Amino acid sequence: MTDPWVALEPGADPAECVRVLHRAHETFTEAGTVPRPVRGVVADSWRRSARAGVHPDGTADVELTDGDLGARRAEHPLAHVMPLFRELMGTFASDGRHLLAVCDAHGRLLWVEGHTSTLRQAGRMNFVPGARWAESAVGTNAPGTAVAVDRPVQVFAAEHFVRRVQPWTCAAAPAHDPHTGRLLGAVDITGGDGLAHPHSLGFVQAVARAAESQLALLAPRRPDGGGPGLATLGRDQAVLTTDGRSVRLSRRHSEILVLLARRPDGLTGAELLCALYEDESVTPVTLRAELARLRQVLGPGLLASCPYRLTAPLESDIAAVERRLAAGAVTTALAAYAGPLLPASRAPAVVRLRRRLADGLRAALIARSDADLLADWAPAPWGEEDLDVWRALVMARPTASNRAHLASLESELAAPDGWARFEDR
Repeated sequence: MTDPWVALEPGADPAECVRVLHRAHETFTEAGTVPRPVRGVVADSWRRSARAGVHPDGTADVELTDGDLGARRAEHPLAHVMPLFRELMGTFASDGRHLLAVCDAHGRLLWVEGHTSTLRQAGRMNFVPGARWAESAVGTNAPGTAVAVDRPVQVFAAEHFVRRVQPWTCAAAPAHDPHTGRLLGAVDITGGDGLAHPHSLGFVQAVARAAESQLALLAPRRPDGGGPGLATLGRDQAVLTTDGRSVRLSRRHSEILVLLARRPDGLTGAELLCALYEDESVTPVTLRAELARLRQVLGPGLLASCPYRLTAPLESDIAAVERRLAAGAVTTALAAYAGPLLPASRAPAVVRLRRRLADGLRAALIARSDADLLADWAPAPWGEEDLDVWRALVMARPTASNRAHLASLESELAAPDGWARFEDR
């Protein structure tokens, strides 16, 4: 790959950036017995570290002490899953002379636990509770870089930007609010050469996903603070929850609410006709009758006219997936995706939205190239014939069964009727 100090973006003094990147790269190449390429994730992190003014001989600052640290811990959402972290990682860390660390979204370490002698060694470089290990403060490191790029990261030895950290190896994965997709922080495992294995990254990522699932169970979503909610994914008839009751809607009413929930300003009768009906012969009278029946189902005051609009915000599972994708929280977006939007609907606007939502999620999965996430999507009914996803899965996890499934798909696609089959997907 290209030398890691070229193509620096504007920011800090370019000459100083070049100097510090040279020093980091020299240390990296000297640490091995043979020349090694710099991984892209590391090179990108080195560039950001240099632009932030991080010095290879620097150290972390302790920003939270005593009462401030205790208050931050008490109020932080990840405090609720610390017992889970300890259960899943505590023995592994202690037996392997490693450390379990949890940081917030700013890279500040809130908990650092593990083997006693390893804790003492880590303390010499200020890898302690309250210290700020953001990438912009101490350069490339697993917890700091994981929150910087919002994806799992493993950093080996001399890949660390700061010299005193280079005897260590660490792996970290970000954790998100399961309902909003907001980045909460990262969980990290730090130690010696024993962590220099790809399984370490998979392990810590699985722990982060388990924590997100636990948070979802501890605090179930109350749409819009207890207001109406609409479940539409993976089902032909939406379920509306309002005033403590759940109502299964007809297919047409489901389509109407999906469209109105996305347009707080409302839609005219003509706009709804175009959005709902393929058949242009459907009359406004038919639509008005559907809306009258829907108004009875919803109860008084929720559906207004001229234009047709909802009088209160309606939280939907569609919006939850879209928010998480927009925030880059692919893991939690996938967790919220129960399947295609109203899969039996042929309403033109719903079909477009269904395709856009699915395509956005699958594109994010392919770009992330995470074998576990791809493996969640690919075997599902909506993913079993998704050629691009299966190709990405085979690249990430080339097992015999995955390769066989991909070969079967490619064979079917090459058949005379293959294109028609995939066009219908």
